[in-house]
Amino acid sequence: MITIDLIDLVLIVVAGVIVIAVTTALAPKVGVAGPLVLLLLGIGFSLLPFTPVFTLDQEWILVGILPPLLYAAAVSLPAMEFRRDFGAIGGLSVLLVLISSLVLGLFFSAVIPGIGLPLGIALGAVLSPTDAVATSVVKKLGISPRVLTMLEGESLLNDATALVLLRTAIAAAAAGAGAFSIWTGVGDFSLAVIIAVAIGLVVGWVNLRVRAWIPSTTAATAISFVVPYVAYLPTEHLGGSGLVAAVTAGIVTGQGATKYFTAEQRLSDRVNWRTIELVLEGAVFLIMGLEIQSIIADAPDGWRAVPHAALLALAAVAIILVLRTAYVIPLIWMQSRRSNRAEVVQPHLEKARDRFKSATVDQFAEHTNGRGNPERRMRLVRRRLARSLGDAQYLQQSRLGWREGTIIVWAGMRGAVTLAAAQTLPYGENRSLLILVAFLVAVGTLLLQGSTLAPLVRLLGLNSSGEDDPAAEELAELNVALRQAAATALDAPNLHRENGKPFEPDIVAQSRNRLSVPLEEGSGDRIDQVRELRLVTIAAQRQKLSAARSNGQYSTATLRRVLEGLDAEELSIRAHLAD
Repeated sequence: MITIDLIDLVLIVVAGVIVIAVTTALAPKVGVAGPLVLLLLGIGFSLLPFTPVFTLDQEWILVGILPPLLYAAAVSLPAMEFRRDFGAIGGLSVLLVLISSLVLGLFFSAVIPGIGLPLGIALGAVLSPTDAVATSVVKKLGISPRVLTMLEGESLLNDATALVLLRTAIAAAAAGAGAFSIWTGVGDFSLAVIIAVAIGLVVGWVNLRVRAWIPSTTAATAISFVVPYVAYLPTEHLGGSGLVAAVTAGIVTGQGATKYFTAEQRLSDRVNWRTIELVLEGAVFLIMGLEIQSIIADAPDGWRAVPHAALLALAAVAIILVLRTAYVIPLIWMQSRRSNRAEVVQPHLEKARDRFKSATVDQFAEHTNGRGNPERRMRLVRRRLARSLGDAQYLQQSRLGWREGTIIVWAGMRGAVTLAAAQTLPYGENRSLLILVAFLVAVGTLLLQGSTLAPLVRLLGLNSSGEDDPAAEELAELNVALRQAAATALDAPNLHRENGKPFEPDIVAQSRNRLSVPLEEGSGDRIDQVRELRLVTIAAQRQKLSAARSNGQYSTATLRRVLEGLDAEELSIRAHLAD
């Protein structure tokens, strides 16, 4: 072990950031995923004779790196699509992890003398969760957004199942084989998730309110940097899953950003968190590669232990793939049945929507015998019908078949969580071998599956975009709805400028006809009026986007694309007004 002074540490960090940035920029040009290149660079550099043995405490990954990484992924997670496939995601995150851990535990306890079933299950729990960082390899392959959401959701949630089961198995190993109970593990997991979700919801809500209250964008952004840790640390202290708390806080923040944050805050968050995600994600892959020498050096027989560990890792990967395939096949079948049911139900939902859309409050009150507040109940029914109809359309437009199932199976790579969790295994004569097996599984799946995903996607024909692009049709439909919202805002009787004075009628008429910002026309105060009028319509269109998001009428990707355009336009207008 070597001691690194501050200057050397700064140089290492600077060099690491440069390597990550350059690799990320150049890797796509050679057709290779950046994370895989970083992993190979780390392995190659660690094997050089002059490279010192590198070891990073697992707490740096579990506590220092993963909470902000998972938070950043959760902020941009398409929550509406996540809700629609929550059952499938929950099964992959909980049930599949439990099954894989138990089967792998039985395998390891049978082939590795002396480890026992509890420790075998502990290693199985280490190897079972897919990695959120590893899914970055999948994001740029052009696969179905629904498949990507399922993979991201699984990787964000299954860490809780694995880490709680790992703690239970380690405690059982210390107490003796008879102390292990699957029901204890399920109970611990349920309590850990309840605590995490509760704290994550509170932290996310407080984050939205506090940052909305702060006028300074830089100060609000600085607060956002600590939100993942504010959610993670107290949750872990209370026995919950800190990673799930960070994910929950991220989802709440991402959903509330449109309502509570300014355009400048949203733009700042997007840029800053993408940068943080890029650096931390790259750092994880570099660290994994750099640690290969120390992991092998800790094994009892050094490099001679690699063949034995490699055979165990290969068998474990085979078991994982078989179990994942066996689980995904009925999952895809059930999702196909959901799509078929949605096709049958959609016409009935459309009729109900049209009937309630034309109904008056009095008619609705008569229909419901005057129970409750008729106006409020009618709005609620309309919203539920719109959401149900959006769900039915989503299930039909993004059907899952055997090709998508193949990607779900093959994209289940292991990564940083597996390596970090392995280092929490209890000390014993087999500990170094188990850690080496975990490392080889993580690296092996990243290199094997990660490097072949792109050819597999092309072979299955999942990355081709036809001429009939549903996203383009959806965008055109949404733009029509936004123009209607803008026209309604221009017709409001209380329309006035930011200083309280009324707009000139001819400018309002001009904007109503064009619904644009004719900056080339007029001068001085008239141009300012046109700009302020456009800010009024942008606010109305943003409210329409929020309503469309809650109703589930459009995909998250389309809504996000339009929102980013409105934010950029607002910032440009405000910059002109400030000048």
